[in-house]
Amino acid sequence: MNISDFDYDLPSERIAQRPLPERDASRILLLDRKTGAWEDRQFRDFPALLRGDELIVLNNARVIPARLFGRREGIRAEPLGRNNPAQREFLQTQIEVLLVRRLADDRWEALVRPGRKIPTGELVTFGEGELKAKVEGRGSFGLRILRFQPPKTLEKTLQTLGHIPLPPYIKRVDEPLDRERYQTVYAREGAAVAAPTAGLHFTPEILDGIRRRGIEIAEVTLDVGLGTFEPVRTERLEDHKIHSETYEIGESAAAAISRARRERRPILAVGTTVVRALEDAAERSEAAGGDCDSIDAGKFTANIFLYPGKSFRAVSQLLTNFHLPRSTLLAMVAAFAGRQNVLAAYGHALEAGYRFYSYGDCMLIR
Repeated sequence: MNISDFDYDLPSERIAQRPLPERDASRILLLDRKTGAWEDRQFRDFPALLRGDELIVLNNARVIPARLFGRREGIRAEPLGRNNPAQREFLQTQIEVLLVRRLADDRWEALVRPGRKIPTGELVTFGEGELKAKVEGRGSFGLRILRFQPPKTLEKTLQTLGHIPLPPYIKRVDEPLDRERYQTVYAREGAAVAAPTAGLHFTPEILDGIRRRGIEIAEVTLDVGLGTFEPVRTERLEDHKIHSETYEIGESAAAAISRARRERRPILAVGTTVVRALEDAAERSEAAGGDCDSIDAGKFTANIFLYPGKSFRAVSQLLTNFHLPRSTLLAMVAAFAGRQNVLAAYGHALEAGYRFYSYGDCMLIR
């Protein structure tokens, strides 16, 4: 299957650059994956759109302010004035570090720019020198392995100096509002560097409305990485090497998911990250030869790649935002609902004025 099969034209003005004033003011496109029929609704209607016996699974990953600006060791921290030669030197030596994946408490895989200036062994200093990072290794596409010193200072420094890592298609710098809005209202765990954006539409009132209907909610944690934005560089989709992400399913969530599977109740995944976690967990259970309806609690790494032709073992409904053309996430949604159904629904969304991507509107596929 060719990646060009998942292409579509999207005018840049349709990419949402800021969130709406209210989270639940977004639109939701209902898509019947059996018939391909769609219906336009408001996300405020979400609790009323449910059957009533679903298990809704959320990703409670917490986005950290993962973008830092530092300098090479030995460069003074304070600019001296716009026309001062030292000011120009400061700007030219500023180093951008974007944390990608935590390897240990003090070690991270990170994108470093400009990477050519930062060899292995280099020290990068942040703020007034309270935090430093030593480059311990190099990778492809600008990746570096950084060890932070002292390790316990990193999280505090991120909260004071870090910037929210907005996706590359949001063409502006992060603002104070993004600290709240590029985060779900139920974010609690982990250290994600991208938001599970299908959950951004939920408010406490929407969640209360779901619970008042007696609908069960479970939570998993998948630390969303920048791999979610990684382009497909191969023409054949099957040749693409999918990124890996860590996830954790607690005992109560594993029990709820296993129970819903045994009872043949719908499992509604809020976002593609939840799909990855649940489908990887179900595949692991099946490979282990255990109860075909049970999944195990624990912490795992998902390397699963879902595209048309792949089967879904656990998820039967999906709430998701609109995804980039020629992306693995669009391929996953097409695998779930059918490529023609999805591309036709996207075409309708474009004609109907839907907003796209992280701060945009969403689809409920069932």
